[in-house]
Amino acid sequence: MSEPETLTVDVNGFPTRVWRRGSGPKIGFLAGFGGLPRWVPFLDELARTRTVIVPSVPGFPGGDRGHTVLDTHLDWLLAVHALLEKSDLLGADLVGSSVGGSLAAEMAALWPQSVRKLALIAPFGLFQDNDPPTDPWAQRGDAVPGLMCADPEVWKVLKTPPEGANSIEWPIEQTRAAEAAARIFWPLGNTRIEKRLHLIVAPTLLLWGEQDQVMPRSYAEIFAKGIAGPTQIKVIPGAGHLAELDKPADVAQAILSFTG
Repeated sequence: MSEPETLTVDVNGFPTRVWRRGSGPKIGFLAGFGGLPRWVPFLDELARTRTVIVPSVPGFPGGDRGHTVLDTHLDWLLAVHALLEKSDLLGADLVGSSVGGSLAAEMAALWPQSVRKLALIAPFGLFQDNDPPTDPWAQRGDAVPGLMCADPEVWKVLKTPPEGANSIEWPIEQTRAAEAAARIFWPLGNTRIEKRLHLIVAPTLLLWGEQDQVMPRSYAEIFAKGIAGPTQIKVIPGAGHLAELDKPADVAQAILSFTG
């Protein structure tokens, strides 16, 4: 496939990248930990039958420095909702992974009409003392690839600078993405989203990598129990925390089958 169409929208005065590819009913994707510095095979799989729209969360790759003006959790949620609106995603199906999964769930909770069907891949937002998640910000840099993906090489390829990339800007952008996520989810990834799950009425698919080393599998049950709308849980064999990177075809097929 050709490169995706790249659009730019303004969010709180900062230029924000929006990728678009494919045809058919719209489906949005909010990326997981580290964001998306490049288009990935998972998005191609979705784009076979859907119009895939990928807005960059403020501070993530493509999101410039938009995170620097977001001081509270409410600031973040309002910014992401504005981003969905400007990306022409209100009322569409919405997929979110990891940190993006928590934001997608919040959109469905606070603005129920903004999401038709919801797919969450190991979303952040919960914290249980007896089964805590792994804190990715507290890890050595060389440990992160194995935490994010069952195959660490998949993460390394995602983060390898493309040929011709500015050697200074690329690592700054990757570090900025981790900083932006920390601003949303510090400390311990706990946004107390459990209190708002009952507001989600959209049919919801919960996807978990079988080898997820970040978010405990038990959290899928907490999400499913808390969400008011109908829910399904699917475990993806051979996948880690960012299951869409390890098993792009399997995750995409599960989402496409669910959203119809």
